[in-house]
Amino acid sequence: MATHSTGTTASPRSTRTAASRSTGTTASLAVAAGGTWLLVVTVLGAGQEVIWRNGLIWALGALAGLSFLMIGVVIAREHPRNQVGPLMVLLGVAWIPQQMLFLPEDPLWALALCGVWAGVACHLFLAFPTGRLGSLSHRVVTGLAYITALVLSAAQALVLLPLPEPLRHIAVALDDSSWQAALLISGALLVLTVKRWRRASVTQRRAIAPVTGASIVATVAFAGDRVADFFPPNPLQLPAALVMLAAFVAVPLAYLAGLMRSRMDHGRVAELVVHLSRRERPDTLRDELAATLRDPGLTVGYWTAEQDRYVDADGRPVHLDPGPGRAVTRVDQGEAPLAVLVHDAALLEQPLLVEAACAAAALALENERLTADLRARLRQLAASRRRMLQWGESERRRIERDLHDGVQQRLLSVAMTLGLAEAAGAAPGRAVPLIGEAKAAVLAALDDLRAVSHGIHPPVLTERGLAGAVKELAAVSPVTVTVTCDLAPAGPLPQSVETAAYYIVNEALANVTRHAAASKAWVRLARHDGHLLVEVGDDGAGGADPARGSGLAGLADRAEANGGRLTIDSPPGKGTVLRVVLPCA
Repeated sequence: MATHSTGTTASPRSTRTAASRSTGTTASLAVAAGGTWLLVVTVLGAGQEVIWRNGLIWALGALAGLSFLMIGVVIAREHPRNQVGPLMVLLGVAWIPQQMLFLPEDPLWALALCGVWAGVACHLFLAFPTGRLGSLSHRVVTGLAYITALVLSAAQALVLLPLPEPLRHIAVALDDSSWQAALLISGALLVLTVKRWRRASVTQRRAIAPVTGASIVATVAFAGDRVADFFPPNPLQLPAALVMLAAFVAVPLAYLAGLMRSRMDHGRVAELVVHLSRRERPDTLRDELAATLRDPGLTVGYWTAEQDRYVDADGRPVHLDPGPGRAVTRVDQGEAPLAVLVHDAALLEQPLLVEAACAAAALALENERLTADLRARLRQLAASRRRMLQWGESERRRIERDLHDGVQQRLLSVAMTLGLAEAAGAAPGRAVPLIGEAKAAVLAALDDLRAVSHGIHPPVLTERGLAGAVKELAAVSPVTVTVTCDLAPAGPLPQSVETAAYYIVNEALANVTRHAAASKAWVRLARHDGHLLVEVGDDGAGGADPARGSGLAGLADRAEANGGRLTIDSPPGKGTVLRVVLPCA
C-alpha cells in the first residue's frame, strides 16, 4: 500500500525517514542547544547577579528564547522539509541580544541587534504552518518587518554615540518613531492572520488554532510593550513586558501541543480498524475515513480500469482538480492504482496519518472499488442504452419518413402511371411512354430502398466483409487513408461487431474530413484474445473532446452498447488517435 500526495509536502517515504530518527537523538540535540544558549546568556553574558536582580522578567525572557530554540530543533527533526523548525531556531538565537540587555550597561552590539527577533517572529507567524510565505502581501510585510527591526535597532544604538549633525538628528528621529512602526507592522500582521483564519477550512482551523491564537496575543502584547516602553516612567511598563514574554513563551508551546495532538491522532487509526470490522453497511467507508481524518468534506474515488478514471461509490466520475484548499492523495496497491482521497490541504502536513488510515482501510477500499466499478459500469451501460434507444427511435422515424416521402410516393406514382397506361391500352402511342415512366419510377424506388437499407445494414458488409468495406470507405475519403487489417484466421466476426466497427470507422473518417485538417489518416483493424481493436488516427489539429460534440459521444455509445470501450488521444497540434476495443469471442 502506497500513497502519493499532490502538493508541496514531504513524500511518505521522506516522512517515514524523518519519523524513524531516534527520539532520543532529537531530545539530546534539543537539550544540547538549550544548554549552549543558557551558557551564553548566563555565564558569558548576564551572570548570577543580574539573574537574581531581574528575577521573573529575566526568567520569562530566557524561557521564551529557550522554548523557541529547543522546540524548533524538535520540529526541524520531525519535519525536515518544513521551514517552521529552522525559523524557530533562528528566533531563539536572535533572542540572545534581547536577553543581554539585562547587563548593567547595555552593550552597543546588543542594542543594535535586539530587535532582529521581532522580524523573525513576524516571518514565523505569517509562514505558519508550512514555513512558506504564501502570498505577496505576506512577503511584503515580512520584508518590512526585517527592515524595520534592523534599522530601528541600529538607530537605538547610534543614539548613544557622539554622532555629528545631522546624523544624530536622523538617529533620534528614527528611534522616536519606533513605536509607530511597531504598531503599523503589528496591525498588518494581525490583519493578514485574521484573513488567513477566515479563509481556512474546518480542518485547517483545527490544526492552526492554538498557534494562531497564541501568535495574535503575542502580537498585541508586543505592540503594547513597545508603546509602554516609549513613554517611561509608566506603571504598565513591567506588566506589559511580562505579558508579552509570557505570550511568546506560549507560541512554541502551542506548536508543540499541536505536534503531540497530531501524534495522538494516529490512535484513531486503531478505532478505524475496529469500526470497519464491525460495520454493517458497506457504504460507510467514506464516513469512517472522514471521521478518522477529521475532514467532513472528504471524497473517496475508486479506480476503474475499464473507464480509465476514478469514480465515487455510486459510480459517478470524481474530478481530480480539487480547487483551492483541497489536495489529492493517490492510494496504490503495488503498482496498480486503487483509490484517491480528495481531502483538506491541511492533511498534507500529516502524511503518515493519511497513509496509516489508508493502510488500515486497504481491504475495505478494494471491496468498495469493486462495488464502485460495477456501479459505474451499470450507470455507463444504462446511459449508453438510453442514448442508443433514443438514437434507434430517431432512426426509426427517419426510415419511416424516408419510406413515406420517397419510396411510398414513387410507388404511388407508379400505380397511377400504370393506371393511365391501362386506360390508354387502345392507344399504344400513349401507353408505351407511360410504361417507360413507370419503369423509371420503379428503378428510382429501388435506389431509395437501397439507401434506406444501407442505413440499417450496409450491403457492402455482406458482400465484401469488414476489411473490404473499410477499404471502400478509405477509397472514397477525401483524405489519404492507409488501411491495415489483421483479422484472419480467427473466423468470421459477429454481425453486430462488424456493423458497429464499420459505422465507427465511417464516422471517425467523416470527423477527420470535417474537423481534423489532416493530410493523411490510417485505419488499423486487429483481432486478438477475443477482442477486435479498431484504431483510426490522423496527423491533423488534434484537440478532440467528446464533451464538445455529439459525434465522438455517439461513437462511445455505440462501442459501450456492444460491450466495448473507446479511448481518445488527441493532444492539440499533434493529431488524434481513436481506439475502440470490442469483444468478439
